[in-house]
Amino acid sequence: MRERISKALAASPSVLLPLWAITMAFTTYFCMYAFRKPFSAGSYEGLTAFGGVLELKTTFVIAQIIGYTLSKYAGIKICAEIKHSQRLTYLFGAILFAQTALLLFAVLPGNLKIFAIFLNGLPLGMVWGFLVSYLEGRRTSEMLLAGLSCSYIIASGMVKDAGLWIMSTFEITEYWMPFVTGLAFLPVFAVSALLLNWTPPANEQDIAERVQRKPMMGKDRIEFFRKFAVGLTLLIVVYFGLTAYRDFRDNYGVEIFAELGYGGKPGIFTYSELLVAAGVLACLVPIAFVKNNRLALKVVFGLLLAGCTLIGVSTAALQAGMISGVNWMILIGLGAYMAYVPYGSVLFDRVVAATRTAGTAVFAIYLTDAVGYTGSTFLQLYKDLVETEATRLAFFINYSYFMAIAGGLLLFISYWDFALAAKRADAQAAIEPPLEPAYETQ
Repeated sequence: MRERISKALAASPSVLLPLWAITMAFTTYFCMYAFRKPFSAGSYEGLTAFGGVLELKTTFVIAQIIGYTLSKYAGIKICAEIKHSQRLTYLFGAILFAQTALLLFAVLPGNLKIFAIFLNGLPLGMVWGFLVSYLEGRRTSEMLLAGLSCSYIIASGMVKDAGLWIMSTFEITEYWMPFVTGLAFLPVFAVSALLLNWTPPANEQDIAERVQRKPMMGKDRIEFFRKFAVGLTLLIVVYFGLTAYRDFRDNYGVEIFAELGYGGKPGIFTYSELLVAAGVLACLVPIAFVKNNRLALKVVFGLLLAGCTLIGVSTAALQAGMISGVNWMILIGLGAYMAYVPYGSVLFDRVVAATRTAGTAVFAIYLTDAVGYTGSTFLQLYKDLVETEATRLAFFINYSYFMAIAGGLLLFISYWDFALAAKRADAQAAIEPPLEPAYETQ
């Protein structure tokens, strides 16, 4: 059946294949968040860890981020080298491992719960790479990856609302709630992942326009980094800060909304994140219609810069009393995701295409992701150990200004390095005959 459906999709009208791919990828990653984020809906009020040095929720957040970060570092190799035939097995293995860890989170005593939530994050960081490998290198990749990116923007809020609903409706504790939430989403994850695996590979037209995508071994990854050392390093530094910023807003959204006067308001996460997702999608999808890869690269970097600017401007507007707290959370969420989402989707897909570099965008995505989640861990510890007197809202406002100014400056410099590399690639292509297209089949 898989082979018949795959062939039918490959021969179908141009709109059907992208619709199939994005629907299945969106649903699969949306469901993944039901195994990762519900625990953060709990407040664990008044509880501390390590002799009162850290709040218990901060400890849980950091433990999961450490596991997730290690998964990203592992993904630099695993996701870059994985063969198409292995992806479904890895997807199911990652989710079942994470769900087992949530069961341990529910039943283990005391500090062992911290270890359980660490184990939960350990496989989940690679799920994104497995899914991107289905979608990159196609003429419709921007639309596909934009849709995939919206899944985690929406899912983060909705699974927290789902967790809150499960606790209040069934009187389940904060420790059992994540396991029950994951269990509810498991069948949908399994079906969508299976159907996504039936998606046909990129065809020759895709490869001619977006460059061949193939697994990258160690020497290929070293050469890629050497080639783009300056621009890539600056992008990594910005992503270090952006990931920390996004995660702080995400993990402590309950507390920040409470300080803004919206504590306990039902559905507020879903409301705010749906608006953010719609805004990000509106920004990303039009890039698919920019056929010139160098121009598209310029547009993507412009989007990153606009996101950082929006964070700073909206924060100033909040402090000036020009916008409400909930509108501020929506606007900074939009700005953060405008700058953050392209890293895991269209940015490196266009870098590979514009510079005519054989390989896969997944490697660069995972290199930046690994360092980014290290930044998230650092920020959690810095807030609780250094700026102990600052409320989470006050700390976050100050960090918003820092991210807007420093992030914007570094992104501007990084763009020029990649633009020069793309210009050199075009000049080289003009004097060399094109290579015969080839691609790995599933």
